Amino acid sequence: MTKDSDEHGRPRRPSRFAGLRASFLTGLVVIAPIFLTAWLIWNLVGWIDGWVLPFVPAELMPEQYIGINLRGVGVIIFLIFTAIVGWMAKGLFGRSLLGLGERLVDRMPVVRSIYNGLKQIAETVFSQADNTFKKACLIEYPRKGLWAIAFISTSAKGEIKKDIAVEDDIMSVFLPTTPNPTSGFLLFVPRKDIIELEMSVEDAAKLVISAGLVYPNAKDPSQPPMGK
Repeated sequence: MTKDSDEHGRPRRPSRFAGLRASFLTGLVVIAPIFLTAWLIWNLVGWIDGWVLPFVPAELMPEQYIGINLRGVGVIIFLIFTAIVGWMAKGLFGRSLLGLGERLVDRMPVVRSIYNGLKQIAETVFSQADNTFKKACLIEYPRKGLWAIAFISTSAKGEIKKDIAVEDDIMSVFLPTTPNPTSGFLLFVPRKDIIELEMSVEDAAKLVISAGLVYPNAKDPSQPPMGK
């Protein structure tokens, strides 16, 4: 007699509580991502409103005319203001003004370091130039026989390429950590030791973030994502 059968050897029927628990867990899996996403968006919008709206004159606030406080007005104003600043920065006057401001900042020791660091981060994250990761790949790390997902950046150049005594091309590779792919390690790896993957960089990032639980093609992980 097993624990899944009664004293007569017949299979036990699942209790009503077990069925209710299974239904609850299934519902939780469905509801939790939706709720958390909505909660994060709601709070992010409120945070932006809290920063932007104090600078808006009361006469321009929609609640003066409709009687209710609309959430998200600050986000719209921020987007419009950012677009206008970007448009102005492309012109001659905007570039001159920006250059003047940066020259003033360069004369302030502490402020200069903070500004330059934040500027580099912003340019890396929001740049539309073709300087993003080229391919997802596999490399043996942290030792032979163990494989890790990484992202190919560029070919090594200058002193790095010259001082590494390898005949093959040296590639700069970013090895992300799980579940936070924004931190990781910069590795210089011979091209022959890199296995390029067919999956996109976005799909590889999802695989890293989920700790191997989310594959590009859930129905058949051996195939590329559907529709590609």
